[in-house]
This record gives sequence, C-alpha cells and structure tokens, in this order.
Amino acid sequence: MIKVTDIHKSYNKDTETVKGVSFEVKEGTVFGLLGPNGAGKTTLMQIIATLLKPSSGTLEICGLSATSEKDILEIHKKIGFLTTEVKLDPLSTPNKLYDFFAKLYDIPDEEIETRKKTSFDRFGIGPFADKKIVELSTGMKQKVSIAISLIHEPPVVIFDEPTNGLDILTSKQVSDYLLELKQKGRAIILSTHIFSVAESLCDDIAVLIDGRIAAQGSVKELMTQTNTNSFEDAFFKLYVDNHKE
Repeated sequence: MIKVTDIHKSYNKDTETVKGVSFEVKEGTVFGLLGPNGAGKTTLMQIIATLLKPSSGTLEICGLSATSEKDILEIHKKIGFLTTEVKLDPLSTPNKLYDFFAKLYDIPDEEIETRKKTSFDRFGIGPFADKKIVELSTGMKQKVSIAISLIHEPPVVIFDEPTNGLDILTSKQVSDYLLELKQKGRAIILSTHIFSVAESLCDDIAVLIDGRIAAQGSVKELMTQTNTNSFEDAFFKLYVDNHKE
C-alpha cells in the first residue's frame, strides 16, 4: 500500500532533515514513527502525504507514483491526512465543514447525511454540530478534524500526533477508532512521541533519530535488539546510541 524508498529531504545545502528513510506499510497494519522533536517525523509525514516533495528518493501509494503528476490526483483520493497543524475555519460549524468537504470529494448527496450521522454519532459530535468551531474544546475540534479527514473513506490513513493534547477519554476514542480502521484493512501511518500509544496501536515501529531510522520492528523486537526490559528503555538506548550532538 505504501512504499517509501531512500527518501531524503534538505531545506538548504547545509541541513538535511530526512536522511535516506525506507519502509513499507501493508494493508491492515499500523506503522508507527516514533522519535523526539526535531527527528524529522513531521517532514517525513508531509512528504508521504504529498504536501512536500522529497529532495530525492521515491514514494508509492497504492501502486501509484508520487513523482508522477498524473498520479498525484488519484493518490489524493486514496489518502486521509490529519495533523495538529490543521486549522478549521473558526467561524464555521462541524455541519457546514463536513458538507463542504464531502462535496469536494464528489460524495453523492444521498450518502453525505448517512456518513455524517455515522461519524458524528461515533465521536459525539452531534450535539455540537451547529456550534462554531471557535466555541469547541480542543478534543472536539480534533474529533471534527478526524471526521473530515476520513470523509472519503480512504485506504491509506496518515496521522501526525492524533492524540497530542487530548484528554484520556478522547485519546481512547481516537485510538479505538484507529484499531477499527486497521481491522477494515486500512494502511495506517501514525507519528507519535507517546510510548503507550505506539505500544498499544502499532504492529511495526520505526524509531527515527536525527532524520534516520535507528531501528525498526515490533515492540518486542526492539526490546530484543536493545537488550532492554521495556519499550521506553529500548527507545532511550537507541537515542543514546544514535543521536549526535
């Protein structure tokens, strides 16, 4: 579903943010990107979402090449991307935003209300559907963002820190939803710096340090590779061994 091959990204000749990253994500799996701030996670996620062009390397989504102009539009139809940087129109409402984006994706009118009800019921958005975004809590805004980003039911889901800043209950709702998407066969890339989220959701994890993948595998495999007794200890050992001041 997703194939990342030797991706590099430089913003200038002296600074390389992503340094030769490669991995694959298959359908029905959650692939985690875990790393400290500044590791290159967000840049890499934006490249995979086709918002940024890599300096070199290749990216394929559902067999389509992200370097091909004719494939880009089709790729956009197949991905749902959510980042904490997404800003909803503060004066609009969940109802209006959902309808607007549904029409952008050419979803038939008869399907819009059905999808909206299912999505709003799941996340408890219904009672707030006609409130202005500016009046909503951080958690509710995030749930509205998720509903909109997956409005077209894409096979590929790219979430950058989806539980960041959320309370425990909202974070659990989002995590449970990601597991449901996995069971439906979606290919999911999840960027996070929260150990418990990565440990509970991810089938495979790449630890990104200074723009490179320092290690990759399941939680158990990463603990074995580092000869540690916890995932948190495994991460910190990888960081100490691979981070250069």
